Amino acid sequence: MIKVKVEKSRIRVSGHADTAPKGADIVCAAVSALTLTLLRGLREIACMELYESVEPGNVCIEWQTVNDTGKALIDTWFLGLCGIAAEYQVVEFL
Repeated sequence: MIKVKVEKSRIRVSGHADTAPKGADIVCAAVSALTLTLLRGLREIACMELYESVEPGNVCIEWQTVNDTGKALIDTWFLGLCGIAAEYQVVEFL
């Protein structure tokens, strides 16, 4: 199960989907791609100052302030995760 926690100034994504063998899990790959793209977008498109921790099965992104562009990126990321959650039922929002 992939757990997603969205707070006012932090996002945490942890766990694994376990829908396929390690290295072949398309659900984990999709969540990872969306989340790492969000991280890069917040830094490079929204120009936000971030604290980030990225490890296999665990990503944490924190910020002090979020601008309108950052909010739009976060909302879009969330929509993508909701689509994955609806399709595969292995994403839990905390």
